[in-house]
Formats: sequence, structure tokens, C-alpha cells
Amino acid sequence: MSKYMISRTAKFSSKSGLPPGTPVYTGDRTPEDSLLSIICYDEESYKEKIEANLDDFRELSGRAGKRWVNITGLANTQMISGICSLSGIHPLTSEDILSTHQRPKIESFDDYIYLVIKVILPENNRGFYSEQASIILFKDTVFTFLEYDDSVFEPVKKRLEYSKGRIRKNGADYLIYAIIDSVVDEYFKIFEIIGDRLEEIEESVITSPEPDILEEIYSIRRDLIYLRRSILPLRDVVAGLSKGEYDLMDANTEIFMRDVHDHLTQISETIETYRDLAAGLLDIYLSGISNRMNEVMKVLTIIATIFIPLTFIAGLYGMNFNYMPELEHPLAYPAVLVLMAAMAIAMVIYFRKKEWL
Repeated sequence: MSKYMISRTAKFSSKSGLPPGTPVYTGDRTPEDSLLSIICYDEESYKEKIEANLDDFRELSGRAGKRWVNITGLANTQMISGICSLSGIHPLTSEDILSTHQRPKIESFDDYIYLVIKVILPENNRGFYSEQASIILFKDTVFTFLEYDDSVFEPVKKRLEYSKGRIRKNGADYLIYAIIDSVVDEYFKIFEIIGDRLEEIEESVITSPEPDILEEIYSIRRDLIYLRRSILPLRDVVAGLSKGEYDLMDANTEIFMRDVHDHLTQISETIETYRDLAAGLLDIYLSGISNRMNEVMKVLTIIATIFIPLTFIAGLYGMNFNYMPELEHPLAYPAVLVLMAAMAIAMVIYFRKKEWL
């Protein structure tokens, strides 16, 4: 089962009556403590400050080169608001960062681009969990805000630390590409898991359609609906980043963004394919259950049909009339039993010839 928890407990009421731009966390899980890390890099150097504070941010933000500022955990709204204020991030953007039930989107401001994407990671090889990632791109600085788990960024951090290639040479816009590409790569793992689940269900539906299969099918359909709502809008976001619509995106990076867009198109087609397959499995399951019920009803009908004439004979001789001559015959009882047995056998033979039994 997935653990994305579709905004059933979203705390939107906590923002009621507050002015626009007020930073209030609206997530449906207990916010983790905020952890600030800052990576400063260029083509020749790499430096990472873990568990940084606002003073570290002020100091490092003034240095030359490119920076990646990552905040994991949204509990410390004061620190998040301070970073946004020092960086010139609009109050409405800081409010959106803490509103964690948004669809993927992109917004352009005077000197930065704000993106919202969904990070979806596999869990226990059976399901997935999801969180919102907010990404802000300035000319030389990238900000990322996550609810509680930044493991999806580890491959990007390792490339920055150990590589002196394209990711260090290019601007901060290329880092945005690397982050989005890393998130999209995790999507493929999710669909591998869902594909395996569908194969298991398909085999079970054909061999033994048990009641718990229905619950599993509906679970997959709910997962696919959520994934569709979380991933399809991101395709439009990436399409905008790949078509020269934003000055902060270099033409060379736009080429790589088109590759991510192709991946998202492939994922979108996979979603539709799996939705059709899940619907087909549901139809097969319901047909299998209906066929099993028909078989049971056929057997019960045959049994009832066989006993109808036997019940008639038993009822006929169960009548309390004084004058029934055959009742006095010494062979009457075994004769009636033989007649009833012969009728039952004859009906069974007839049903078999008709292939009803």
C-alpha cells in the first residue's frame, strides 16, 4: 500500500483569516526539524556546510561561485522565512513552500523561477511515499525545500562532489536539470513496482480470483490516479523549461530538459497503459466471480431439479387417504424407492448428455 495520504488531513484551516504570504505549514504529517545544508561549488572546487544556520547562510551567500541551498524539514518556519527574506524571495513563494498539497507548477518572478514538483520514492518494494519539493532558481543559486527526506538528491550531490565535468562547468540552471532528472528516474522505479503487482494480480485473477484481489486492484487504481495527478502536470512544467520561455535557462540546458520531457511522456503513457490494464483486470475478476457463481447456481439448480419429481412422489404417498391400494402391497415400499432411484439416475444421464452437468 502506498503512503501518500491524499490531503485527507491537510491543515488548511490553520491559514484561515491570515493575510496572504503568511508562512504556515499545511502538511498532513508531523513536520521534521529543519536541516539546512549549503553547497558552494565551481569548476575546480566543492565545499559543503552541513547543519548550517542563518549566519552561515549570510556568509556563504556572499561568496563568488554557484550555491545549492537545501532545507529538509519544514518545522522551522522562522528559519525558512529568514532565508526567503534574505534572498529576496516573494512572501507568496515562501507561503507556497509550506503549503505541501499543491500540483506541480512553475512561476516566474523578476529574478528567479519557482517550481513545485512531487518526489515519489519506493517503499518496501510494494508501495511508495510522496512529498513535495519546492525548487527556486536564481542566476547562481538553487534553493530546494523538502518535507522530510532528501535521499533523492544524493546522486546529484555525489556528482557535484566527485565530478569536475558538466555539472560543475555549467550554471545553476543545469543543477535544476540534474535535480529534476534524479526525481524522474525514481518515477521509473515506482512503475516497475506497480508493473510487478499487476503481473501478480493477473496470474491470481486467472487461477484463483479471491476476494482480497479486488482490494489490491482498487489500491493500484488509487495509486495510479495519484501518480497521474502528480506527474502529468510536471510534463508541462518541463516543456516550458525546454522551449526558451525563461531567461534563466541556458539554451544548452534546454536540450537536456527536452530529454527529461521525453521521459515524462513515456511515464505518462505507462500510466495510461497501467490504468487500462487495471480496469481490464477488474473486469476479468468480476467475470471470473460471476462465472463461479453461475457454476454454483447450475449445480444447485440440477440438484433441485432432480429432487422435484422425488419430492412429488414422496408427497403423493404421504397423503393421509384411507384407500390407497398400493400401500397394502408388500413390495410397495421397495418399489417406490427403486422408482425414485431410477428417475434420479435417468435425469443425471440426461443432464450429462446435454452437457449441463
